[in-house]
Amino acid sequence: MSGCQIDNSAIRPIRFFNGVCQMLDQRLLPAEEVWHDYQDYQGVAEAIRSMVVRGAPAIGVAAAIGAWFGARDIETESSEAFFAEFEKVCAVLAATRPTAVNLFWALERMQSFARANLDRSVLELKIGLEYEALAITQEDEQLCIKLGRQGQHLIADGARVLTHCNAGALATAGYGTALGVIRAAVAAGKKISVIADETRPFLQGARLTAWELQRDKIPVTLICDNMAGYLMSKGEIDCVIVGADRIAANGDVANKIGTYTVAILAREHNIPFYVAAPISTIDLSLDDGSQIPIEERDAREITHLGEQQLAPEGVAVRNPAFDVTPNRLVTAIVTERGVAQGDYLQQLKKLADSRTG
Repeated sequence: MSGCQIDNSAIRPIRFFNGVCQMLDQRLLPAEEVWHDYQDYQGVAEAIRSMVVRGAPAIGVAAAIGAWFGARDIETESSEAFFAEFEKVCAVLAATRPTAVNLFWALERMQSFARANLDRSVLELKIGLEYEALAITQEDEQLCIKLGRQGQHLIADGARVLTHCNAGALATAGYGTALGVIRAAVAAGKKISVIADETRPFLQGARLTAWELQRDKIPVTLICDNMAGYLMSKGEIDCVIVGADRIAANGDVANKIGTYTVAILAREHNIPFYVAAPISTIDLSLDDGSQIPIEERDAREITHLGEQQLAPEGVAVRNPAFDVTPNRLVTAIVTERGVAQGDYLQQLKKLADSRTG
């Protein structure tokens, strides 16, 4: 295969071995690369809540590992009593962040395994749950690679691609979703350049996406969020690709705040707007995006940059972390099982039900 060869193992934000979970603190990038060790579910829950780890697939992986930590520490010989305590552990993890459906998907997978094996001993349940957490971690990176291959044909050779937030290796177990498509296009020999907008207020584009792409030597230009429309009007953006935290059955997409604005600008300028996300991000239980819960975060993320105060003391603040892009603005949704276009209600269900790809 010609072109730039991407080292798939270069960035993995979560490492799990010898009973310890290590997470790269994404709040400190790119200035510092600091790893924290976690060995209990309460610590993992706080890491998710405080955004040491972020990105829907990575949150799911972390939650699965946290669930196993909680299971490991339950002291009982009764499988039924074990499961009752395990449900409490999962409830704590589920309460950390409401929008990313991968969190709930991973926890339900862990609980389903335990529920289906209550005839086994507690020790066997604990061992099985560890393997299940490992499987979720390993599968995530592999499906991101598959997703990238499914979507890379949408990006033309020479394309200038705008992305919002960070949907790369840092947001997954490795490789990435939106950046996975870009990585796959580069690995196929295409000359791709990326425009990353900063993504206020947490600056995932400025701090994380730019850092990832520089490490992979993929050309990247950083812009402020409010510059995208200008560059589109000048013909300097060929397509947009973003990730997702939850996709409703009809194809409405919840992603980092500001995505909706970018999608409207893309439609105005006849620029394709693509969404890349694993099947686990599709929530068929929700009819449309109006039913997706939107997380509101601390006002300090708006009023301060680190310890530096940016806004007047006591000013009223709104800080929704996500918005919903209606399906009419989405050109295609890329998953590891294929690409959905047009009738999302039918196609997403078909992809979710499929076991191929």
